[in-house]
Amino acid sequence: MTNLKTWASAHPKLAAWLLLGIGMVVVLIVAARDVGLLWNQWLFLILATIGLAGLCVWIIGWESDEEDEEATANGDKPDAPMPNPNKPNSPKPVAAMVAKEAVSE
Repeated sequence: MTNLKTWASAHPKLAAWLLLGIGMVVVLIVAARDVGLLWNQWLFLILATIGLAGLCVWIIGWESDEEDEEATANGDKPDAPMPNPNKPNSPKPVAAMVAKEAVSE
């Protein structure tokens, strides 16, 4: 399970595509189960649905990319990644460092 979370953190767009694709295919199968489609029609519909899910994730990703570009253009740094407590060299949150200094004083 941790490997899956690590992979999803490293590849968020692929993970979103996978989950959205699975969900959309399930909805497609439930909605069209009584239509009487042939196997090649099912195959084409499922492939088209998976492609559509990828297109949706790609389009949604545009907004994220634009926000990063705007932040850099304004001189701001893009959102920093969240620290991972499982990694020894992971950066600590600023609040934790300030609290640690306050306790030591």
